[in-house]
Amino acid sequence: MKKTYYLNVSIRLIILSGFLLFTTVSAFAQAKRYKIYDDYIDTYKHIAIEHMKKYKIPASITLAQGLLESGAGKSSLTQSSNNHFGIKCHNDWTGGRVYKADDNPNDCFRKYKKAEDSYEDHSRFLADKQRYRSLFSLSITDYRGWARGLQQAGYATDKAYANKLIKLIEDYQLYQHDKKGSGKDKEKEYSAQQRVKEYKHVPYKTHNLVYVIAQDGDTYEGIAAEFGFKPKDLYKYNEVPEGFPLKEGDLVYFEKKKSKADKPYYDHVVQVGESMHSISQLYGLKVKNLYKINKKDFEYVPEEGDVLKLR
Repeated sequence: MKKTYYLNVSIRLIILSGFLLFTTVSAFAQAKRYKIYDDYIDTYKHIAIEHMKKYKIPASITLAQGLLESGAGKSSLTQSSNNHFGIKCHNDWTGGRVYKADDNPNDCFRKYKKAEDSYEDHSRFLADKQRYRSLFSLSITDYRGWARGLQQAGYATDKAYANKLIKLIEDYQLYQHDKKGSGKDKEKEYSAQQRVKEYKHVPYKTHNLVYVIAQDGDTYEGIAAEFGFKPKDLYKYNEVPEGFPLKEGDLVYFEKKKSKADKPYYDHVVQVGESMHSISQLYGLKVKNLYKINKKDFEYVPEEGDVLKLR
């Protein structure tokens, strides 16, 4: 009996040790990945901002595409050809070439002498192509609209392409770089003396939660001042970091969201341009619970057509 007991204890200790080792290794790998991404952003953000002013492409979009397409500069294509955006040769390309399996076994990709040339070609590629022309009518801070538009215009065949860009932009707060080209380098500060006397927004209640609908040009600080909230409370209720941008139509909650959606909202079919956060906002559901209900980790990116459970 004692032998069996000690054997069971030993097995449990081995399993626990293995789990702790796996957790430690996973956490280390994740931290290393974040550092690689942060280093990439620090290296190339000045080019993205410069090109935003020159070509009117959001810096957040340029950086997110660079991160995604190049694996934060570590992909074999980027290493061998300085191609940070996966741009293929096409008929009008007269520069260097490198061949790699992609849609076909031996696809031709553009080769550059340095990374800056890749960034320049990417910006000109978007600015000169007719199929991307409609994107330039969007606000420079509308990264969600740009991400959707790129996928719908056929920049990539990945059905989750737009949503991956949005996740990168929001995870790494790349949207903060767009303000440097929008004429809004510094968000307007509000104080108790600056609060408006008449409400600009109409409060609504759904999912048994009070919220308002953001209008063009709104900020969390402005809405907080209007209704007498502390900005940090609105950031907390809506699960976003300080400085997170609002766009027209976004929901801004005035209280904590729920652990599951109300009936009859049982599931949601993912659309192009949605993130786990934007989906959680639609139903007044906490982001971490949306991941948990669907048994997904925080690296998961919702793909167009995915069905997510809400309760």
